[in-house]
Amino acid sequence: MRGGGGGIPLVLFSGSNRRIPLRLRQLSPGSFARIKPLLYWCLAFALLLLLLLRRRPSHSSGTPLCPGKGYTILINTWKRNDLLKQSVVHYASCVGVESIHIVWSEPDQPSDSLCDALWQAAQLNSRGCNGTELRFDLNEEDSLNNRFKEIVDLETDAIFSIDDDVLFPCASVELAFRVWQSAPTTMVGFVPRMHRLDRMKGNEEYYRYGGWWSVWWMGTYSMVLSKAAFFHKRYLNLYTNHMPASIRHYVTKYRNCEDIAMSFLVANTTGAPPIWVKGEDTIS
Repeated sequence: MRGGGGGIPLVLFSGSNRRIPLRLRQLSPGSFARIKPLLYWCLAFALLLLLLLRRRPSHSSGTPLCPGKGYTILINTWKRNDLLKQSVVHYASCVGVESIHIVWSEPDQPSDSLCDALWQAAQLNSRGCNGTELRFDLNEEDSLNNRFKEIVDLETDAIFSIDDDVLFPCASVELAFRVWQSAPTTMVGFVPRMHRLDRMKGNEEYYRYGGWWSVWWMGTYSMVLSKAAFFHKRYLNLYTNHMPASIRHYVTKYRNCEDIAMSFLVANTTGAPPIWVKGEDTIS
């Protein structure tokens, strides 16, 4: 078959098995010159679109929240400055963090060098637009009740209570925060525990405390510990000013059970159960 006009011959088979010759027209040099600017424009537009898509913030990459809509990190520490700095560096990089409060109950006040190092670490690693506020909450008395003292000028409703030696990935913390936002009156945490009725003696009920293995074995939990949990800031006021003083005295005397006291305080106030978010800490 002879092709004319410089075209490329093709054959189309119709339904009647007839062969119909087709030809594709080749572009002349003048035609290519006319569409060349259009090709360059399309290429530039595609590159610009790709750049915008790569720079567009997403929830997974982390978008800073509006002031007051994030959460406060409340770190309890005791003579472990290396772990404290590691904790500040890590949690300052989480998207929703607006401020970090360090519960300080040591007899000596934090040194200027420690304050400067932690402040710089918080600012260098902050994901917020205006940096991350860092403050030491100083206490004269050495008591575990200090970790729940009321903070009157907090801008966030949400508090993430954490020990200085426990690090959870920011993605897990952000997940727990979103869960807390759906139920802001309850506690949402990573460390589940349980209690169960053990026996009765007269008219008194006795309960037994169960650790992680009890939770795993029984398949149930009744509390989450404040070593890694979200709760509303108003519970600091309730714990400090309205919870029975005998409970705080017990915590001070035996240096234990402040986390159980907070969990029971929230449960008795709301009548709602806590929420366990499964997460794996990187350091414990």
